[in-house]
Amino acid sequence: MDLLFVTGLSGSGKSRVINALEDIGFFCADNLHPKLIPTFVDLILQSKEKRERVAFVIDMRVGGSFNDIFISFDELKRRGVEYKIMYLDASTDVIVNRYSETRRKHPLSDKYQESIVDAIEAERDVLKPVRQLADFYIDTSTMTPAQCKERISAMFLANSDNAMKIRILSFGFKAGVPVDANLVFDVRCLPNPFYINDLKHKTGLDKEVFDYVMQFEQAENLLGKIKDLLTFLIPNYIVEGKSQLVIAIGCTGGHHRSVVFAEQLFKHLTENGYSPSISHRDITK
Repeated sequence: MDLLFVTGLSGSGKSRVINALEDIGFFCADNLHPKLIPTFVDLILQSKEKRERVAFVIDMRVGGSFNDIFISFDELKRRGVEYKIMYLDASTDVIVNRYSETRRKHPLSDKYQESIVDAIEAERDVLKPVRQLADFYIDTSTMTPAQCKERISAMFLANSDNAMKIRILSFGFKAGVPVDANLVFDVRCLPNPFYINDLKHKTGLDKEVFDYVMQFEQAENLLGKIKDLLTFLIPNYIVEGKSQLVIAIGCTGGHHRSVVFAEQLFKHLTENGYSPSISHRDITK
């Protein structure tokens, strides 16, 4: 049985993630008391209806009992039950806006005299230990529901023979560096197609932009060095048991050079037997 714990900040998108997990075949239980988890796992394992994929959502709605999750984690390890932890995050400003739009109440708002910002920051402190244990980290600040579903599908529908999920992401530094990136490569050292009138409104997915970017010797050299580094790093990450690797490629706006390099790295890793996913965060901005 694949057992996944989904946790993270209130308002970070756990409901969307659960919906996406259910769509790809997970049996999901939301807001379960932490102490009940080992018993619930036993019931699932003993059930005649086999559940191959199970996800539990655990968050601050259980109040002061949240830290009991670590007792359950230890009990599962003692029984030899393997599991993964997914932590969802978002910026404070985004979470405040989400609560404003939904008019829902934060689980800690009463304790902090209705100050949503204080409640969010307090929740971050409480969740810090479980975040440090997380196998998967997702920042949903800029994600649409469709992008969230695509991300979850890429994580759990990819080739199960690949122990580590690799995601390649292009972005623009103008919009900020992705918080969940493990490796960040800056390709702003290359000539910018933005200043070529015929290429300005195209993207790195267009052949004309690709040809322009890759015509320069420094582009070929930089791409080769990144490929060599990944060839060295990825097998070692896998040996160390890393579950997720986010490779972010950035240029100024996220339209041209970063897209070209992300596509090239996607092709390179695919040809070398991995099953990466790819997305272009800022290509439409």
